[in-house]
Amino acid sequence: MLKKNGGIKFFDTDQKNELRELYALDNPKAPVVEAFRTLRTNVSFASVDKTFKTLLITSPTLGDGKSTITANLGMVMAQAGKKVLVMDADLRKPMQHHIFSVSNLRGLTNILVQGEPLAEVAHEVSANGLFFVPSGPIPPNPSELLASNRMLKLLEEAQKDYDIVLIDSPPMIAVTDSSILSTRMDGVMLVVRAGVTRVDLINDAIGQLKKASANFIGLVLNQVRVPSHDYQYYYYYGHKNKEAEMRF
Repeated sequence: MLKKNGGIKFFDTDQKNELRELYALDNPKAPVVEAFRTLRTNVSFASVDKTFKTLLITSPTLGDGKSTITANLGMVMAQAGKKVLVMDADLRKPMQHHIFSVSNLRGLTNILVQGEPLAEVAHEVSANGLFFVPSGPIPPNPSELLASNRMLKLLEEAQKDYDIVLIDSPPMIAVTDSSILSTRMDGVMLVVRAGVTRVDLINDAIGQLKKASANFIGLVLNQVRVPSHDYQYYYYYGHKNKEAEMRF
């Protein structure tokens, strides 16, 4: 479970080697989507004293799966009745527009640099209440833009219009962008990849968040291999129809 001070939630978002999938939309009865729903519940538990309006999702290194986690968490939150905004604040190597199949010609950088309205840039990607702001064109000064007063005002505006704002930000070890954003967030989650992300880099990332006085709520352990019989049990127990015959 996701808990403060480093609790872990397990995911397998690499079934059949398909990365960057929107599982919660394409296959809502899949076991991995149940894991996202559990993560959604755990986030609500972590915010019991104060309702989270902004949640930063980052990782120590590139390829840990933060973008997939962010998109699917946003989808299951919207499916639960929340009005959700997913914002791609990775202004160096954005991925969310690929996940949502949306153009990246206009996005966050257009809002911050040109003053375009949030309502005109946000895409409604699900009738359930999920909205998405791409990164927009890659700027020469990502850290400065994310630290700007315009970014602060944008976050304040978004919190008024949406129940929760999920921010996908760059990996922490290489650049300071996520540390900058973390100070403005109600909570921060760190996505790490099972058997791949080095422990020392995880500790370094957590140390950076603590140094920034960020509200670090826990780790998400991604791409954990789950025995196939666990999937078989899920489908048999939960769905007594054709899904019961599915195997992974």
